[in-house]
Amino acid sequence: METESTPELQLAGANQNPDPNSKPKIVVIMGATGSGKSKLAIDLASHFPIEIINADSMQVYRGLDVLTNKVPVHQQRGVPHHLLGTVSPNVEFTAKDFRDSAIPLIDEIWSRNCLPVIVGGTNYYIQALVSRFLLDDHVEDPEANCLFDLPIDSEKPSFELGPQSENCCCTYSQLKDIDPVAANRIHPNDQRKIDVNAINQLRTVYTPIILYIHMMYCATIADQAISEFICASWNTSKQAFPGEHHAGQNWGRADNLRYDCCFICLDASLPALDQYVNQRVDLMVSAGLLEEVREIYKLNADYTCGLRQAIGVREFEDFLKYWNSEFLQSSACPELFNENICQIMDSTGDDQKKQMLKEAIEKVKLNTRRLVRRQKRRFGRLQMLFGWSIHFIDVTSCLLCDSDNIWAVEVVEPSVNIIKSFLNENCQF
Repeated sequence: METESTPELQLAGANQNPDPNSKPKIVVIMGATGSGKSKLAIDLASHFPIEIINADSMQVYRGLDVLTNKVPVHQQRGVPHHLLGTVSPNVEFTAKDFRDSAIPLIDEIWSRNCLPVIVGGTNYYIQALVSRFLLDDHVEDPEANCLFDLPIDSEKPSFELGPQSENCCCTYSQLKDIDPVAANRIHPNDQRKIDVNAINQLRTVYTPIILYIHMMYCATIADQAISEFICASWNTSKQAFPGEHHAGQNWGRADNLRYDCCFICLDASLPALDQYVNQRVDLMVSAGLLEEVREIYKLNADYTCGLRQAIGVREFEDFLKYWNSEFLQSSACPELFNENICQIMDSTGDDQKKQMLKEAIEKVKLNTRRLVRRQKRRFGRLQMLFGWSIHFIDVTSCLLCDSDNIWAVEVVEPSVNIIKSFLNENCQF
């Protein structure tokens, strides 16, 4: 069949790299949670010999397959998947870890004359992989590398705030916008840790030039209070990390990428994504989400690293604590599969379990919708601030109407054409 032979010829030509200075080609499929990234990647296997590298920071871990929405083996259609459910759930798999794991995988995939397709919504994983100047790459002192692997709320923070820190005051709500994962780890009244976490995040993510552009043009963080905080925190971090600012000018720029990248971003309207997220959470609950979370639940668990950082774990903590307390005298606690959940939700009267369960599910939906907004903002910044040429494909109609034909015509076909052109050209997309 033509669809089987043509891609091989295209890949062979792309892999020969007649120009010794040319970069290996990869395809990167990005998009917000629920946009259909994994589905598109698997569909591309009907047109190209591909292997998929997962770039979702929670799907890399073993466990919580329903909660993290891993593609089941029977839906992978024989397409090789890498870094999917391979990491211990109790360790922190950093962006540096992802990069160091993905680079040799890409080399191996190309050696098999296949096209590496990176799939995920974790933008800092993707940036770590494609940028030559990200994270610890520009640190001259090897001992300083551990700095980037410390938990953000470590008892020994990456640097000490000086006397000027009283002018560097970030609110807890502002920290949640800058770094929601860190905010989830610390107490809202711990002002010092709030400031340390915010400065660390800004230092890691923004160069001085980008900070200036960000303050001038990005409405999501341009209110007066946070702008003043950025200025104060950047001055503080510049004193603590003077060597990073020069190298930071190259960070994430399109002309400094490690690979020749074809970026495809699945986008959709927020109302469509919100509706889809709400429906998907309900389906996850029916499919066994709570039983998954119950199995890893521990009283006063550490949510600072590993799989327990995933949205949908901490949100059920109060409910599970109450649920387990009811069965302290029993030999075993009942499993939380759909039948038990339906009994709780269908109970009459002002039942505390029912109310706590409903609130927990709504929190999961709310936090997932917030994640979607952060993801959309960040993907937009990659194009506007870093010069990445991204092909945005609107999947709104596919989310509103579950039609295989619409998906094939409006998403798969344009993506295939984009990749074919990319493989046949020397310029970067």
